Formats: sequence, C-alpha cells, structure tokens
Amino acid sequence: MLRIGNLPLPVGGGMEQLRGRAARVLGVRPGALGELEIVRQSIDARNKRDVHYVYTVEVSMPGEAALLRTAPRGRVTLVERTPYAFPAVTRRSALPPVVVGMGPAGLFAALFLARNGLPCVILERGRDIDRRTLDVGDFWSTGVLDEASNVQFGEGGAGAFSDGKLTTGTHDARISAVLDALVEAGAPADVKYSHRPHVGTDVLREVVKAIRRELAALGCDIRFGHKLTGLTVSGGCLAGVEVEGPQGESYLLAANALILAPGHSARDTFAMLREAGVPMERKGFAVGVRLEHRQRDISLSQYGPAWTQLPPSDYKLACHLPGGRSVFTFCVCPGGQVVAASSRQGGVVTNGMSHRARDGENINGGLLVGVGPEDFPGEDVLAGVRFQEQWEAAAFRLGGGNFRAPAQRVEDFLRGRPSEGPGAVAPTYRPGVAWTDLSPCLPGYVGEALAQSLPLLDRKLHGFASPDGVLTGVETRSSSPVRILRDAGFQSALRGLYPCGEGAGYAGGIVSAAVDGIRVAEAVATQ
Repeated sequence: MLRIGNLPLPVGGGMEQLRGRAARVLGVRPGALGELEIVRQSIDARNKRDVHYVYTVEVSMPGEAALLRTAPRGRVTLVERTPYAFPAVTRRSALPPVVVGMGPAGLFAALFLARNGLPCVILERGRDIDRRTLDVGDFWSTGVLDEASNVQFGEGGAGAFSDGKLTTGTHDARISAVLDALVEAGAPADVKYSHRPHVGTDVLREVVKAIRRELAALGCDIRFGHKLTGLTVSGGCLAGVEVEGPQGESYLLAANALILAPGHSARDTFAMLREAGVPMERKGFAVGVRLEHRQRDISLSQYGPAWTQLPPSDYKLACHLPGGRSVFTFCVCPGGQVVAASSRQGGVVTNGMSHRARDGENINGGLLVGVGPEDFPGEDVLAGVRFQEQWEAAAFRLGGGNFRAPAQRVEDFLRGRPSEGPGAVAPTYRPGVAWTDLSPCLPGYVGEALAQSLPLLDRKLHGFASPDGVLTGVETRSSSPVRILRDAGFQSALRGLYPCGEGAGYAGGIVSAAVDGIRVAEAVATQ
C-alpha cells in the first residue's frame, strides 16, 4: 500500500480533485488509482491569503514498488498495516472480571474482554446516560446537584459532557482499535483521520449507549447505581469487593480481578483505597479558569477571510514563565459552552462542552497553571484532593451559592479590579455567573501566572487577551490528583487489583484512557 503525503486541496475541493492530485504525484491517470483512503486531514493557515487543507492518503494498486521508485522523494512511502490483535486468552478463573467505572477506560476494558469471551460484571455508581443527561440538565437549570449523577459520575464518564476530543499525544497500536470501535458504535468516520478529531457531546452519548448495548449482548452484567465501598483481601490477594446498591443495600461480590477505572473525581474511592493500604502517590495536575471568546473572533484571527468557509477554529497554546510555572490551554471547545461540573455540595467546578456541530456563539478553553505535590500542604497522599476542595469551596462562596460561578472580564482581571457585568462576550455557564474579582478563588501564584501569560499568548493568537473575554472560575479537575501504583503487569501490590485510566493516574483523555483500558484488559485476560 502506498501512502502519499502533503497533498494540498483548496477549501471547497472534493474527492475527485484529491484523487487527481494523488494520481499526479504517482504519475498515473486518476482512473488507475484503486480505492483512496484518507488517513490524515489538517488545515494549513500559515498564509491567510492561501488557507487550504492538507491530506495524507493511502492507495493500494499494482506495481507499487515501481511507482515508489519514480515518485518524488519524501512524498510517497510504502506501508503495511498491522491490525491490532487481542492476545490469546489464558485466564481460567470461574469468577468473571469486575470493572468499576463506565468512563472510557472501564468501557473499553470491558468491551475487549467481552469480545474475547470474558464478559464482566460492571459497577457504575452513577446512572445511565439518558437519566444522567436529565439530571445534569436539571442541575444546570436549578442549581440542585445530585451527587450520584452529574458531569463527573455516570455512564460515559466526564468525557460524555465535553467536546468529545479524540486527540492524544501517545503512539500505540491500540489507538486504531479504539477509533474503529467508536466508529462502529456511531462516531463520525472523520475521527479516524482528522488532525484534531472530535465527536461532540451529543453524538458521544449515543456512542456510549451503543457500546453498552454490545456489552449487554455479549453477556456483561451492568449495574447502575452500584458503588464500590470496600475490598476484601485474603493472603495479599483480592478476594471480593464490597458494594452499595441503589437503595443503600450492601453486598459482597466475590472477585479475584478488579479493573478499577474510577475517574479523576472519585475522592471517596481514593480515601477507601488509602484506608485499605493500597499504595498510591500524589501527582501533579493543573488549576485555573475557563476563558470564553466569541467564536467568530477566534476563527477570523486563525483563518483570516476564509473563516466563513471552514469549521470553527480550535487552538492549543502554552507558555513557560520566568518563575518556572507553565500555563497552557486545555480541552478547548469551539462553538461550545462552559459547564458546571461539580460533583459535591459546596464546591464550584467548571469545564467545557461542545456539540458535534460546534455551532454555539462562543469558544471556550481551560487556561490552566501546572501545580505539583510541592504546592499541596501536608504529607497526606490525598493532599491534592484537599487542595482542589479548598479552591472549589472558595469559588462557591465567591459565586454567592447555588453553584453560580465567579466570573471576570479579561481587562478587569489584568487591571486587578472586579467586573460589574459582561462586555461583548456573554458567558454561557449555567446556573449563571456572579461578576466579581477572581483572585479569592485562585492560589496567588496561579492568578499571577495567568495574568503574565495572557499578553504572551495574545502574541501567538491575536485576540486571546481581548478585554471582553470572560474568565470563569474555577477549573480544578484537569486530571487525577493521585496515582494508584501498579507494576509492569498492571497490578497493584494488592494482587488482583488493576488500577486503570485517568482516575488511576495513567491517562489524560478519552483515547488514552480507552487505550489504557485495553492494555489492562489484556493483562487480566492473560493472567
């Protein structure tokens, strides 16, 4: 198979034009090409007078070796695809594996085990995605939080209420298996080749339901409203799990393989593990705010006059400050909204979300500052959790209660004065915002780093520090504050316990969490 790279295509160009350009590189007629498959699509906007798409494609046809010899050097390569293959199952236990958590890590661990003859018991403390969506909508409308069903807890995990980004900085053969499974479940085909693929929260929820239906058809026992509360141990090995059911009833489930994919907000689970003596360590994460602009302003800045013909623009920015702090954008949501992502009473947490169409008025992104264990007071392994809770509670007080979020215009933030209302950018956060000075809900060094970074990042993306941009606080759940330690075989020192995914400290997004779920499933299947 031949891979042809760096194929420019004007905005509005179609597949026939792309075939023609690929054929020209190979020196053949377009009709001589076999089936053309897009493997990468990106936008080149370096020259605002010539914004265009750039493609990499693959084609299989006779005489590939000869064509390669005559093709322009560096433009064409010979590739051989090696599809992902799950290892041969050697597990012999009569007990089914238990999976805790139905975020990407848990879902994909269960899916690949079930597809290979090992259906699981799946425990999810939250509710199914349809009920969860209603509960979240009620929270955003009324400010009344259900601690069992919210943006953090429930089927699909936190990613179900996000932009559904599928970007990852990892390189792993399992990534293609994840993307294939998502497309089979209803995700758009372009997630397999887009430079910055996204599913959108609306489509992702349907994808999650389709995966659940497959799990049920393969024999998995899926239990919503069932919360892991304890572990039983015999001889240093897992013997069972203690579970609280939806009516508060407790029961013991025999288990010798537990895939623990709790998500980054399962603070009570972390506390239970600490009390059980499961080895964990503190880890760094990031805190900051959500920053909103008008989408049209950012798209115009990114693409110039061609912005009206292109999808809403994204961005990814970072800077390293003289004092050693790093500031970066996170989980950018074009055409999206800032969402209330709290999972406990008395704390405000923000995040971002976009639908597949990305057709909202605003774009928002996390503007975050890296923090590490040295910033967390005390020696407790859960000191990072306490740190998060401190600033979430401060944001709740500053917002005036009822989960209203504190907000400030960029100009006012940089001048150190409270905001009295919005400018040209209307905030999208519900249940609503309280205009104020954000400094009381941010560590001093975080506020200073954000203020230093805004002018610097504006040089990279004009308009990023626009006076009317809206900063909404506080964002604290960028990643897990702990890592549940595991060995090269993916097991904890408590044998039979397999920490997994973002909450366990081993992933940073939908795809990397799903890949980690598959890795752990392989370990369970071959133990």
